[in-house]
Amino acid sequence: MSAVPGVSPRSAEERLLALGKGVLIVVVAFLGALVIAGVTRSLLLGVGIGEDATTHKIVVSAGQFLGFGLGVAGFLAATDDRTLVTDRLRRPTLRDAGYLLAGTVVLLVAANALGGLFARLGIEVAQNSVILAGRDDPTFFLWMVPVSILLVGPFEELVFRGGLQGLLRRSWGPAPAIVLASAGFGAVHLPALIGGQQGAIVYVAVAAALGLVLGAAYERTGNLLVPAGAHGLYNAALFSFQYAVATGLV
Repeated sequence: MSAVPGVSPRSAEERLLALGKGVLIVVVAFLGALVIAGVTRSLLLGVGIGEDATTHKIVVSAGQFLGFGLGVAGFLAATDDRTLVTDRLRRPTLRDAGYLLAGTVVLLVAANALGGLFARLGIEVAQNSVILAGRDDPTFFLWMVPVSILLVGPFEELVFRGGLQGLLRRSWGPAPAIVLASAGFGAVHLPALIGGQQGAIVYVAVAAALGLVLGAAYERTGNLLVPAGAHGLYNAALFSFQYAVATGLV
C-alpha cells in the first residue's frame, strides 16, 4: 500500500490512538463550554438578568464558545502539544484572504443550494435552537454577528480543524482527517437541533458537508485563521439574514 504524500506510514494502533485523542479533545472542549456557560449563567442570574433576557442569551452564548477555546488550550497544554495549533497560526497572506473569502461564498452557496434541494424534495430540515432564541427579540441576531466572527468561528475551528483534524492528519493523512473531522463537526450539532429525526439527520449531513469546505481550506492554506474567518463570516451572514426576516426587511 502506498503511503499518503507527506505522511509517514502508521500502524492501525497509532491511528486508533489518534482518533481517541481527537475524540477526547472534542469532549474536553465541550466540558469547557459547559463549565464557562454554567458559571456565566449563574453570575447573570445573581445580578438579576433572567434567562429570557437577550443580554443573558448573548453573554451565555459567548461564554460557551470562549469555554470551547479554554478547553482546547487546556488539553494542548496538558499534552504539551501546543505546536499542533501554533504552527498553523500566522498573519493571513493575500492568498489566504482569497481562500477565506472564497470559502465563505462557497459555504453560503452550498447551504442555499442544499436547502433549496431539500425543500423541493419536501424534506423539512431541523432548526438550530439558537435561531429560536432570537424570535422574541431580533436584536439577538445582530449581537450574534460579532459573536460569530470573534468567538464562534475561531473557537469551533480551533476544536474541529486545529485540534481534531490536526491530530488525525498525523496518522490518517489529510483527506481522511478532513472527512472524519467534518463528520464530527456535523454530529455535535445534533443536541442543539429542534425538529424530527429525519430533519435532524439532514441538518447534520449538511453541516458535515460544509465542514468539508472548511477542512479543505485549512489544508490548502495551512493557516487556521482561514477556516475560522470563513466560518465566522458564514454564521454572521446567516444571523444577518435572520434579523432581516424577523424585522420584515425581506
